[in-house]
Amino acid sequence: MKSLEMRALVGLHRSVNMLDKLTADLAAKYEVTFSQFMVLEALYSKGDLTVGAVREHILSSVGTISVIVNNLVKMKYIERLTDKNDRRVSILHLTEAGRKIISQLAPENITMIKDVLSVLDEKEKKFSSNFKKIGGKTDEKNR
Repeated sequence: MKSLEMRALVGLHRSVNMLDKLTADLAAKYEVTFSQFMVLEALYSKGDLTVGAVREHILSSVGTISVIVNNLVKMKYIERLTDKNDRRVSILHLTEAGRKIISQLAPENITMIKDVLSVLDEKEKKFSSNFKKIGGKTDEKNR
């Protein structure tokens, strides 16, 4: 029999994977990948960000973020701006076309997530704050 901790971990993984798949399916309707959606959503919700900040926000690897950004630039959904203080740093900025797509896609994704999570009551939803504790503990170990 699995321990309670292992059952919780497996349940979390399954839930995240299912939500990611639903988001990927929704993003595909707009002809963007899951990773492209994540970059667009980060810029939509946070504003202009450096490539590194976007990478950290979406938990991407250094090699992968370059491909995602290059493809979004080719699609004309984002543009690279040069940081005025450090010319080596690129700032990512949503174009009007990128803003148009993500302003439609993001609310649909939020609606889908709310629908999926509607099986939980308010107390169960508030329990999610415990995962931030775990994440914080993990971050401290990795420093």
